[in-house]
Parts: sequence; C-alpha cells; structure tokens
Amino acid sequence: MAGVNGVRTELSRKRVRAEPCNKVTVVLGAQWGDEGKGKMVDMLAGSSDVVCRCQGGNNAGHTVVIGEAEYDFHILPSGIINTSAVSVIGNGVVVHLGQMFEEIEKNEAKGLKDWQKRLIISDRSHIVFDFHQNVDGLQEQERSKDSSGTKTLGTTKKGIGPCYSSKAGRHGLRMADLLGDFSVFEQRLRDLVDSHQRMFPELQVDVEEEVRKYKIYAERMRPLVANALAYIHKCLKENKKVLVEGANAAMLDIDFGTYPYVTSSNCSVGGVCTGLGIAPQYIGEVYGVVKAYTTRVGVGPFPTELDDDTGKLLQSRGAEYGVTTGRPRRCGWLDVVLLAHSNMVNGYTAIALTKLDILDELREIKIGIGYIRRNGERIEHFPANMSELEDITVEYITMPGWLQDTAQCRTYEELPENAQNYIEKIEELINVPVKWIGVGKSRASMITVF
Repeated sequence: MAGVNGVRTELSRKRVRAEPCNKVTVVLGAQWGDEGKGKMVDMLAGSSDVVCRCQGGNNAGHTVVIGEAEYDFHILPSGIINTSAVSVIGNGVVVHLGQMFEEIEKNEAKGLKDWQKRLIISDRSHIVFDFHQNVDGLQEQERSKDSSGTKTLGTTKKGIGPCYSSKAGRHGLRMADLLGDFSVFEQRLRDLVDSHQRMFPELQVDVEEEVRKYKIYAERMRPLVANALAYIHKCLKENKKVLVEGANAAMLDIDFGTYPYVTSSNCSVGGVCTGLGIAPQYIGEVYGVVKAYTTRVGVGPFPTELDDDTGKLLQSRGAEYGVTTGRPRRCGWLDVVLLAHSNMVNGYTAIALTKLDILDELREIKIGIGYIRRNGERIEHFPANMSELEDITVEYITMPGWLQDTAQCRTYEELPENAQNYIEKIEELINVPVKWIGVGKSRASMITVF
C-alpha cells in the first residue's frame, strides 16, 4: 500500500496456503471393469473417514468378501462395510431409488448394519426412473434391428444412459427436486414421462403409480440427502481421510474408452472432480486396479481376447461372470497398450495387480505389447476409431509360468520367482510401481509390496 510521501510500505499479513495440506485418494479400474476395485476400496476404507462414489449408477458391480460373507454392491460405495467411515454418493452418480433400497435389504441380510448413520446422498444426484430402464431396453432392441449392421452396445439396461441423457437435456430430476415442493416435482415428472412417450410411443408408464411411489420415497430419502459438496470440503478442511471409489473403468469412459462400447459417464480421474466437486489440486494418490489378465463383459473390441482353451481356463478359474448382469466375461492376455493409454489419462501413482493366482496353472503367459496393422505399421497409441482394431495383429512377449499355488502367499518374497518376474515386467512396461498383489478373494489375500 502507499505510505508516507508515496513510499510503499509492506503490511505484515498471514499468507493464504494455496496448496491443500489434505489430499484425496482415488481408486480406479484400469481396464474394462471387474478388476477387483471393491476389495481394494474395502481394504483402504479401513483407514478412511469418508468413502465416495463419483459417477455411474447401479450398472457397476463390486464384490467384497469378509469372512464367510460375500457382499455385492452396485450403487452403494463398497466402503459402507467400514462402520467408522461415512459413505457418500456424489452428484455425478445416478440413482434408482427402488433398486438401491433392494440392494440395502439384501446386504442387511448378509450382516450390513446401521448403514443409515453413515450414508449421505448428494442433493444434486439425478434419479433413474423405471421408464429410463425401459427406454434403455427399447434402444438396445432398436440397435439390434439396425439395417446398417450397427451392433448392440451390451448395455446393462439399468437406465443409466437414458438418465444421463435426461440430465444433459436439462429436464432430469434430482434429489433436491424430490425433497422440494412435491407438486413441482410431480409436474416435472409428468412432463418427463410425456417427452419419453413422444420419442417411444410403445413405452407404457403408469404415471399415477409413479407419483404415489415417489411421495413415499421422498420421506424415506429425506434423512439421507444432503449437500455432499459442502460435506466433503468440510471433511477435507478437518484433515479427514477421503477415499474415492471409481465405478466401471477407464476403458469404459465415455470420452477415453472404446466408444461407443462404453458407459455414459467419465469413469476416469476427471469424473472425480466433476462428480464430487473436488478441485484437481485436492487429488493425491491415484491407484489403478489391474487384473493380471484382461476381461470384458459384452460386445466391443478386445485385441488380446483368447477364444480358445486358455481363455476358457481363465474364465473358469477366475469365475468370470458379471456381478451386475451375470454374463460370462470374455478373457484374454494382459494388454499394456491399453494400460499405457489408461495411465496416460489417469496418471496412476501405483497399481494394485489382482487375480495373479488365476494364472497359476499356465505354463506360458503372454503380454500384449504392441498393435501392428496389416501393412506392418505400428499403432503408437490406443486409437479413437474402433474400426482400426478390427484388422490388427497383437505383438506379444512370452514369459514362463510358475505352475505353483500362490493363493497362500502373504509376502512378495513368498511368490514364485517367475511370478515376481511377471510382476516386475509389468512395472517395467507401463512404468508404474505395483503396490499390491491379489492372490485370492479375501482381504487377507492382498499382498502389500511397499
């Protein structure tokens, strides 16, 4: 400021800290989903105060095994098992209320208790209605009839895409609307149904039943809905540990995945910022969960897929069936071209390598390290146009298997030498350290490397 005779004098004042001292930990699927994020989140949730979902809906499927109990979560954060942590469903998540309560009841029967005390649902999150799910099925049906040969997308038919379409079209309904003036909510619901029936004349909706049902839901939801944005930032200021659980996976991201065979949200690290209102400077560790081989549910490109006995062995040993759909998963070798792309988008600080034990019976294990076009040209980066993957050859390196049971290993040193070599080769190829190794379903089967 100007002082005596125009000479500037400095006032002593406390400087504002630009860099937040508290950082958010993020867990993301690094492939096409089903990598074992639920177990990873459950493990980290034990030392977390808050566990958040930031995107997607109940099209996700996370399994957590504790003792004899096997919990299946689709909309609830996997961390809700931790009785000392609060679980947050963020604004970027779309929620089907009826199916959420069904999920809660099923897990209560398995031992989930007192969830009401530790669940917060963002007032900005959007509602998935039954007619969104019906539209999802109708759209998939139409794709199957497309004379141009367009394939179906393999949607879970949970209404996620149509709900996000309503959101983007700015006529969706949020939790805040449900808990506001119900007469306004009712009119907007009727308008939303009407607009969908104009697009899909065959769509049948009992509007009066929907209105009745959501009057009841409004009261059930009232204790659970809050300003999650303000809550999370309050926790960060109080130096509480915040963990974010990504749903789906990087290669299903609507921008960076194998479009159009993707989900309808950003399930890469950017979705953490938009789906919870967390600024990038608050992002700390980003852990990518990588299955020791590759799987995919439904249609879409899969360069390293194994349509042979080895693929069937992986499917059988790995119990590769979707948690949400029950569909068999396609299986193949680990693909580091895909992982390099996934890492480029998300910037993993470390990796959790899961299901290593499924490879125990293989004499040889391959890793896909490059894509080669028919003319011999190498594809340097994972392409945006999926047709480029229709006529390529995958370049592999082959490593010896270990032909030993790893399921009882609890330290890195206990793993067979060839298993250690496989892990270290993965680290070398993607230039990201492996921090955890999974050799079974339970919490105890996660080996911490460092």
